Order: sequence, then structure tokens, then C-alpha cells
Amino acid sequence: MNALLNALRAAIGASQVLAEGDLTAWELDWRKRYRGRALAVVRPGSTAEVAAVVRACGAHGASLVPQGGNTGLVGGGVPDLSGRQVLLSLTRLNRVRGIDAANLAMTVEAGCVLQAVQEAAAAQGLLLPLSLAAEGSCTIGGNLATNAGGTQVLRYGNARELCLGLEVVTAVGEVWEGLSGLRKDNTGYDLRDLFIGSEGTLGVITAATLRLYPQPAACSTALAACASLDDCVALLQLAQAQLGAGLTGFEVMNAFSLSLVAKHFPALRQPLAPVPWTVLLEQSDTENEAHARSLFEGLLEAALEAGTITDAAVAESLQQSRELWHLRESIPLAQAEEGLNIKHDIALPVSAIPAFVASTDAALMRAFAGVRLVDFGHLGDGNLHYNVQAPEGHCAADFLSEREAAVNALVYDAVQAHGGSFSAEHGIGALKREELVRRKSPVALGLMRAIKQALDPQGVMNPHRLL
Repeated sequence: MNALLNALRAAIGASQVLAEGDLTAWELDWRKRYRGRALAVVRPGSTAEVAAVVRACGAHGASLVPQGGNTGLVGGGVPDLSGRQVLLSLTRLNRVRGIDAANLAMTVEAGCVLQAVQEAAAAQGLLLPLSLAAEGSCTIGGNLATNAGGTQVLRYGNARELCLGLEVVTAVGEVWEGLSGLRKDNTGYDLRDLFIGSEGTLGVITAATLRLYPQPAACSTALAACASLDDCVALLQLAQAQLGAGLTGFEVMNAFSLSLVAKHFPALRQPLAPVPWTVLLEQSDTENEAHARSLFEGLLEAALEAGTITDAAVAESLQQSRELWHLRESIPLAQAEEGLNIKHDIALPVSAIPAFVASTDAALMRAFAGVRLVDFGHLGDGNLHYNVQAPEGHCAADFLSEREAAVNALVYDAVQAHGGSFSAEHGIGALKREELVRRKSPVALGLMRAIKQALDPQGVMNPHRLL
């Protein structure tokens, strides 16, 4: 290992190879569920240096773990406990290489923080619509490696749909230059889509060309109260019919999830009285504020008349809009304050969600007396964060260790029965690797393993993650 450390120091400079001291910031995952021990944390400053690191690891028989902002939720970006893996931090690759306004595209390096990229686009009057709670610390490389979703997938798609091209360091240390800004390029296999969502197991994304959009002329945000999840789905259908592509966000939150926000963040004002389900919806308009307001108010009036919603609160300013979104984004933080919990990031056909939630809520409460259910997420694209909190007064850590496997089996069996997926936007990582083996078809797994073997025969790239 000393020979490898010396090779890494020669490749990128001794100051960027951290082998001693406190490496907790890189070795501990965001949820504090996984803690590893790295041989070293290396911080290359260019694509060429990333390639040199990969080649050095291959030559010395070592594996590496790529890491962006370390905001992942499935343990895919931290080293194992062997003390022999190299943690490859990409945060120094943080340059915006260029913005092509006429082509509605920008090229950025993988270590750029998502919020900084959004701001760079906005400075040119353009919109990068990828938006998620961790945008102040997550990085573009990590977003693409996990095919991140977020709050605007309904209108703009996942990270995959927002990427036009990639630059990738392969598992043997070569550089694939694929930073095309083309919308059409039928020249063989789509290598871009192969690396997006691969969780660092096939290569290292070092830069990307991203799709941009014009900034909307106006934006409207509201909370709406619904008596049932069926009413939430009916409201979604009505909003899609009346707003069309202007509907950019549609989030649902059950009563308990918002009660946790009220308990742990009492300063956050909740403008509606507690109801079984609350919808946060947002519309973007290309014309003007008056046009947007007319469409939005017409939608809410129609929903009230139909009995689909019982009340609504419309943001009157950008600040009020941010406050409504802050309520939604505070749910995971409130859960963390309440104690450890069992998280599920699931996808279902929108039409199946009410039946799934009703039957699975009931099954969980029968099997685990007093369990509390935190149901919220992106109803517009069928992605729910279906989380299970320990019974009140019960030790959360004990509940997690004793019940997680049984809870997961119940939930994932129900997801499968309703035609869904047990992983929507968080990825597989280490947390769901065995679940993937149980629930993915043998044919699909065989194809995945063949791709891994072909592109990374030495097992250099993030081993024991995903597969």
C-alpha cells in the first residue's frame, strides 16, 4: 500500500492525498448508517489527474470509491472497512466549462455543487430544472451517477433526461470524450445512458453537458387540502388537464409527516388546518403573471367545486412560495429529529398509489403495533418516500435493528404486487444490493454483470455496490 500511496502522491501532489488524521467527512455517510475506513482520500483537480488515480489503483490491485457531495442515502459513496480502498473525492473538479445559450446547454465538471450550477444558468437567464433538497451540497457527478430525481421530474424528467453528454474516466484509466450537446446522435450504443445511474461501478463521471430551458415568465405555488389520497390523484389529473406542461411540481404529504414538521420546527408556518393529505403544487408559465394566476386560480376553483379539495392557500410572493416548499423539504429533517427510521424510496403507477398506501398502511399497523407512517413524495411521477417511524416511546435504534428486515419485506412485497419498484431515485448502493438480487429478474442481473465484467474486469470501480 505504501507503493500505491507514493504513486498517488506523484500523480496529483502529496497535499491532495490524505492518509492520516480525521477522515470522517468522507468515511461516514449522510444517514450515519455506514462508516468505512479508507486507505486514503484523494482529491484530483482535473480529468487527467482522475485518470492517473484510476491507473495507479489498477496497477496496484486496489479499488476506489468515487464520491461527490456525500449526500447519498444508500451507502454507495463511502469505503468499506478494509482500509484498502481509495476514496476518490471529486469536489475539486468544480468548474463551469461553458454555457451555450443558443443550444440551451452548459458543460460543467462533476464536482460542481448543484445549486451553483443552477445559479450559473440563472445568471444567463436560463433554467437548470434539476432540484432536490440536498442541492446546496450534492454534486452534478453524484446526481448523474445515481440518476437523481427531485421535485420537477413531472415536467422535466430525471437527471438522465437533463444530460446531453458525458466525459468519463473508464475503469482502465482512459478518458471517454462524450460531451456532446446534440439532441440527436444515432451512432451506436448510448454510452451516456450506460454510465448514468451506474453508481460509480463502471467509470468515473468527470464532466457533463446539461440541458437548459428558458426561465419561466411566472410561477405559481399553492397548498391544497385533500380528504383522501384518491382525491390527490383526482387533483393531479385535473391539474394535468388544465395546466398541461405548465404543471412542474406535485407533492403529497400525509398528516403525520407535517405534524413532525410542526413538532420539531414550530417556527415554520403551516397555512392550512391539519387534513389527511396535503398537496403542494406548482405551475410555471411562459406568458406572464396575470395569465399564470388566471390558470392557477381556475384550477383551484374547479377542484373546490368538484369537492376534490377542501381548502387551498396560494403563495402571494416568491418568499411565500419558498416557505411552502420549505415545509415539504423539512419532512426528512423532522424525521431525523424524531429518531432513526426505516426509509423506502419506491415507485408505483400513479393509479395504484391509493390502493397500495391503504393496504400497506393497514398491514404495517397490524404487524407492528403503534408504528407511525410518514408518507410523502412526488405523486406527479409516482415516487413515494414511504417511511416507517418507531412507535412513540419505543427506542428508535432498537426498532430499526429488530424490525427493519421484516418491515422491508412487507413493504417491498406490496410494491411488487402493485407493479412498482423498490428503488425510485436513491439508487441501490450497499443498502439495497441484496434486495436487487431478490427482486430483479435473472436475465436483467446477468446482463448487468456482463456489462460490469466487460468494462471493469479487475473490479476497480466501487466494488460490492449495486451488484
